[in-house]
Amino acid sequence: MPPESSRQPLPFEPAKSRKKQGKKSSSSPQKKVTKEQNSPNVNQNQKRKRVRGESSIPEVVSRRMISRMILLSGLPMLLALSTFIFSYFIITNDIFILPNQAVLLVSLGFFGLSVIGLSYGLFSASWDEDKKGSLLGWQEVKINFQRTREAWKEAKSKS
Repeated sequence: MPPESSRQPLPFEPAKSRKKQGKKSSSSPQKKVTKEQNSPNVNQNQKRKRVRGESSIPEVVSRRMISRMILLSGLPMLLALSTFIFSYFIITNDIFILPNQAVLLVSLGFFGLSVIGLSYGLFSASWDEDKKGSLLGWQEVKINFQRTREAWKEAKSKS
């Protein structure tokens, strides 16, 4: 993994991460504040929209995350729910005696896989807009989890 200073910031990372890179180049010209930006008449909703747009997840990345989460969480969820249907079919047709505990444990296992699939789907998607990522996403999991841990450490050190 490249060192933190050489890595490009993601568009939806907090502004503080971007300021660190901005401070390194002191020769860059500073932006002039226009009267429109500085005036108290600027609508608060416009300011909120700008902040929300800067910190929100890009549409491409969001769709990539959602598609992986649906696949990796939806399939185990369907299996968990179908466990009840199949066990009902087995019990009502007297195919064999099925203990209640077996049905409970199998369905809980699939529900647990579904929860894990949500997290893995989120972390296995590439958070970079330009990179699609790999099929399994193991490399992306390592990078994204490292970014998350760094953000947790930074937030913990602030408080």
